[in-house]
Amino acid sequence: MSRRPRNTFCRRTRREFFWQAGGAFTSVALSGLLEGDGFFGRSASGSEDELQYVNPLAPKPPHYPAKAKSVIFLFMYGGPSHVDTFDYKPDLYPLEGKVVSVKTKGRGGSKNEGRVVAPRWKFKQYGECGKWVSDLFPHLAGRVDDIAFLHSMTADSPIHGSAMLQMNSGKILSGSPCIGSWVNYGLGSVNENLPGFVVMLDPTGGPISGAKNWSSGYMPATYQGTILRSKGDPILDLAPPAGISQQTQRRLLDTLQQYNADHFADRSDNSDLAARISSYELAYKMQQHAPEAVNFADETAQTLALYGIDNPQTENFGRRCLLARRLVERGVRFIQLYAGGAHNDDNWDAHGDLEKNHNYHAGRTDKPIAGLLTDLKERGLLGETLVIWGGEFGRQPTAEYAEGTGRDHNAYGFTMWMAGGGIRGGTSVGTTDELGSAAVEKPMHVKSLHATVLHQMGLDPNRLSYFYGGLDQKLVGVEHVDPIHEII
Repeated sequence: MSRRPRNTFCRRTRREFFWQAGGAFTSVALSGLLEGDGFFGRSASGSEDELQYVNPLAPKPPHYPAKAKSVIFLFMYGGPSHVDTFDYKPDLYPLEGKVVSVKTKGRGGSKNEGRVVAPRWKFKQYGECGKWVSDLFPHLAGRVDDIAFLHSMTADSPIHGSAMLQMNSGKILSGSPCIGSWVNYGLGSVNENLPGFVVMLDPTGGPISGAKNWSSGYMPATYQGTILRSKGDPILDLAPPAGISQQTQRRLLDTLQQYNADHFADRSDNSDLAARISSYELAYKMQQHAPEAVNFADETAQTLALYGIDNPQTENFGRRCLLARRLVERGVRFIQLYAGGAHNDDNWDAHGDLEKNHNYHAGRTDKPIAGLLTDLKERGLLGETLVIWGGEFGRQPTAEYAEGTGRDHNAYGFTMWMAGGGIRGGTSVGTTDELGSAAVEKPMHVKSLHATVLHQMGLDPNRLSYFYGGLDQKLVGVEHVDPIHEII
């Protein structure tokens, strides 16, 4: 006679039964509490007011009155040498060729000592603040009273890819929204005809890690950066299909918008389609307005010369700097310009011949950047436009190889600067050691830079969050981060 298998539930002890039952009932209560706090998002059974589609780029009030309305980030991709630009180290000159103890990590691996490469340019004092600036930047040196220099910046990685991601997104790993995405998420856009986050690349190509540097990460794609070109078609892939006239396209858009309003603008289950129609509308508007933004026909010859557009050496970067000013005038929130692209000497990554590399890149950017600051100030825009300059890290005072003047990467102490947007000009904060190898006075992490940007835009860096992965994600991370008060 065969024996029937016993019910496995009956094999439970009384202690196990109460433990499992208690856990299950507790989870039901927890689900109710979490839903009440909005943990699970909007309920499918909510009211029509609750389910109404909201444009994610609609203007939003800041947390407190903002000093800046827009940001222009001049990204010197590759890592410019601070000891050859804005961080004057006179003790380096007599140490030329000598071996010193310096902690480095770069192409040649980790080292504890290196051969000193003295600065290849002389420094002079400029402005009422008496700031020391290298001969690499004769035009920008004339604007030092508008600039706050941050001489003790630090980052977590001396490797280009991860350092780029951290400077842009606050994290050394990919997948997080970039700072331009955070600004547009927090404030929305005041321009319905142009993207809120614009990126302009170097003609040699994009930086390492590519589009991750202007990605919206776990946020909706609405907040990601849009590549804008200063010549030709400003934004690619906007043109309508062949055979569709502008008039036909306008009629199609009107029909879609009316259908949106009549059928599902207030229904959450159709919000994705509504968002797609809104994106189509933005694309249509960009077709109309982006070409106007890049058309310099109304700019005077004096203005073009101010940016160096009349000189082949400075024409390309100058054109992008002028376009940045025009975008600020049109309400674009965040604009990022890359100086340098691709690899090796196409950017500031001077591992071999430092003089050749930095003369080339500074020569391309010095006059356009000075022109941008001058033009913004003359038009009354500098006070409400935050300008940032810097790379993903700096460079060591020692050589990368046994021969040559190239420098290794330095994430332990480097220089960036900010101007406009409520920043106190003519100031310098923090110091590196006498060789420029590491920050020693008031080290400032990349998070402090990000906190300052958000603060000047009227956003509390420790309050601005986006719920994802069960956490309130923040650009500056979970720990409290203060802006750099000395320059505000």
